[in-house]
Amino acid sequence: MNTLTQTSDLTELGEIARRLRIKIIEMTAAAGSGHPSTSLSSVEIVTALHFSRMRWDPQDPSWADRDRFILSKGHGVPVLYAAYAEAGAIPESELETLRKTGSRLQGHPDPVRLPFVEAATGSLGQGLSIAVGLALAARLDGAAWRTYCLLGDGECEEGQVWEAAMAAPRPHPNGALDNLCAIVDFNKIQQTSSVEEILPTLFPLPDKWRSFSWHVVECDGHSLPELFDALDEAEATKGRPTVIIAHTVKGKGVSYMENSNSWHGKAPDEEQAKQAIEEISA
Repeated sequence: MNTLTQTSDLTELGEIARRLRIKIIEMTAAAGSGHPSTSLSSVEIVTALHFSRMRWDPQDPSWADRDRFILSKGHGVPVLYAAYAEAGAIPESELETLRKTGSRLQGHPDPVRLPFVEAATGSLGQGLSIAVGLALAARLDGAAWRTYCLLGDGECEEGQVWEAAMAAPRPHPNGALDNLCAIVDFNKIQQTSSVEEILPTLFPLPDKWRSFSWHVVECDGHSLPELFDALDEAEATKGRPTVIIAHTVKGKGVSYMENSNSWHGKAPDEEQAKQAIEEISA
């Protein structure tokens, strides 16, 4: 089994994160559509998982013992495509086909077209339910692989998220679902406004998860060392699932996108893309 060589080298991973950001800008600009800012906010999360902590093989999407990753906030899929290209799972040239007719790289993850994708997501709120099912399947099979699920904070307004959150910590005959780790990309901005303005009762978010019997870890979602500590704590926690509340910045790395909801579903034009790439490169 030729699994991806993982690393904890911060310089190397920082360079990977920089390249992922550039790829996100390039592919959404080429497509003329997509969700760049929500992809940019989760770059370090995806980097820490796919290049340091998750077990997966870019050449073998069906490897039975791979860790599973569910991108519940499916509209943020450009960051995942960028990671696949960086790891060699897909050709980098394929990124230019984002959202094109017939492309494997659709605007939301499609496991029929792209075998590395574990589930079709983007109808928000469903990913955690899928992840709970996967974690339970691993327990029933006596398998050691883990399941990770990346959620958006606005997505946590969906009721199905909390149905899954209630189901995961309950006792299971084959053992607790401590092989499940949810990660909330907590950039605090959704499509039309701030999350707090849309649904203030979602706050304080960490306490909500604690009340559902999850182990909660908070961290800076752009700090690789803090993400490593959080992911390691999640793996070491026994008896219940873990949720990592990763505090992030919407549009991280691009000045005119940061903390703005106007770039949620809008691609940069040629000049804007050039400026963004210059800022990221600097």
